Amino acid sequence: MSEQGRRRGVEIAAFVVFLVGITVVFGAVLLPFAGAILWSVVAAIVFMPVFDRILRRMPDRQGAAAGLTLLVFAAMVIVPTLFLLTYMIEEGTSLYLRFQAGQIDLGAMFDRFERSLPGWVQDVLGRIGVTDLDSATTTLGKQVSARAQSLAQYAVSFGQGFANFLLALAVMLYITFFLLRDGRAINAGVGDRVPMEPTRRHLLARRFVAVVRATVKGSIVVAVVQGALGTITMALLGVPNAVLWGVVMAFAALLPAIGPALVWVPVVLYLIVAGQVWQAIAMALSGALLIGSADNVLRPILVGRETQMPDYLVLVSTLGGLATFGVNGLLIGPVAAALFLSAWDVLSNDPVGEIADQ
Repeated sequence: MSEQGRRRGVEIAAFVVFLVGITVVFGAVLLPFAGAILWSVVAAIVFMPVFDRILRRMPDRQGAAAGLTLLVFAAMVIVPTLFLLTYMIEEGTSLYLRFQAGQIDLGAMFDRFERSLPGWVQDVLGRIGVTDLDSATTTLGKQVSARAQSLAQYAVSFGQGFANFLLALAVMLYITFFLLRDGRAINAGVGDRVPMEPTRRHLLARRFVAVVRATVKGSIVVAVVQGALGTITMALLGVPNAVLWGVVMAFAALLPAIGPALVWVPVVLYLIVAGQVWQAIAMALSGALLIGSADNVLRPILVGRETQMPDYLVLVSTLGGLATFGVNGLLIGPVAAALFLSAWDVLSNDPVGEIADQ
């Protein structure tokens, strides 16, 4: 190899090292706002049809159309979410204070529950040390004290956490504005730099957009329906704080299949402890048949069919995404699964040899 060739090779290698290094550094810079960036992309994708409709009424005014779309997004999503979170915090605090003040008599509830248990269950409780009301109350008191200490430890950092949340929300709204206004130009510019054949690139991009819209719309609709059904059922059965637990159920319903059960099963146990047996039976039937069927009926229609993924894959990918990425995994999991299937479909229709020849 000539001296010029070796020099050219060194220059290319140095540039590649620099490119990889600066990409890693830039990724580290963006990492604290990865969630805000992700959800700004989601918001832009979901509300792009709204932006297009507004833009048709005011041509050549992309900035104004993006601003109005952002207001619609805030009114439909941000404000209701903040209201529900505030309501949950207030009601949860009120419930905790009532417990601390002794207005909720857990001892009497446990006594009624213990008397209603079969003999073999009481034997099991005896083996694990819960033999009477005093021991159960002592055990429960220790657990409550431990939780109270944990709350005290986290109370100091709450202000900082809330400030970080507001900052992330502001960043998300700011990025969403520019993605709405300049999203198509950004998409075209990025696409031209992706080393992939245009047909495959467009196929994967369309699949990504479809999965994002289906997942977000499906999750929200299912969560609202299940939360509403849970609230109505608990209110009719006289469950205290029915609205609070309905809101909790709506958030839990973002977890497919098993989410609402995290709320209605404890409610059934509460009703049994309170001696309201037929109400407990009604709650169990409603949770298993009515609330559960809403997920089984709506989610495949809104998520599975549009993403062309089987129900079990939607569930597993969502659970895996949650376990790996937290709340962001609600979206990352199904999107990763859909793109995985799409990539293998492309490969199966275009063998490696043909791809290499191109």
